Amino acid sequence: MQCIKQSRRAVVLALASLLAAPLPVSSQQPSLKAQLIGAWGFVVTAVNRQDGTRADVFGPTPNGVLMFHPDGYFVLFNSRPGRAKYASGNRLKGTPEEFKETVLGTIAYFGSYTVDEAKKVFVLNIKGSTFPDYEGTEQVRTFAIVGDELRSINPNPSQGGSPLDLVLKRLPKID
Repeated sequence: MQCIKQSRRAVVLALASLLAAPLPVSSQQPSLKAQLIGAWGFVVTAVNRQDGTRADVFGPTPNGVLMFHPDGYFVLFNSRPGRAKYASGNRLKGTPEEFKETVLGTIAYFGSYTVDEAKKVFVLNIKGSTFPDYEGTEQVRTFAIVGDELRSINPNPSQGGSPLDLVLKRLPKID
């Protein structure tokens, strides 16, 4: 009987030590890079001007996506919704006003990225862009992910001036 009591006590102590042990790494929060991977839709692209006003660069409902691939590639496209269609129906035959609206109302670029977990930044190495000045550059952006929201700052926006506040929501997976 004493032997059974000692065996039960050993089992109880073993279970208690298992329950009190730290969780394995696999069940802890994923790395920042793992959290960043996927498709994100733009909610806010706003600049805080020096005069204290705030401006939505692509309007109050930007139409864009930022995608991070697990292999280290990214692509970004953002546009202002409601832009007028070209009267000619041909992107090579736009009017000067239509071309201007295209340039002012869109931005796209792609390349590779890395994540610095300690500094909580991602680094974009831009290979190609609709804004040629971005090509061959590197942008370091602080970021935070809370739930399905990604907040970041573009310190060097293509329109110049103050940094751009970015808020994105994770897009649902398409089955």
